[in-house]
Amino acid sequence: MGQKYFGRQIEPACSYCRFGSPSPDGRSVLCAKRGVVAPYFSCRSYRYDPLKRRPSPQRALPRYNQSDFDL
Repeated sequence: MGQKYFGRQIEPACSYCRFGSPSPDGRSVLCAKRGVVAPYFSCRSYRYDPLKRRPSPQRALPRYNQSDFDL
């Protein structure tokens, strides 16, 4: 099998399960198997969906000025 997205140490969570979708209030997950559950809950029907993961925000780049590039 190929390499897993986002590393190999992914904790199961309903927020990125195939059967879960975010609730309108954003504080819970609507699961097709279990109903309303917490975002970090997981059950036996958990199936990982890499498209539901949100990447972490990029770090801010340091600011350079012209004197940093002078020899």
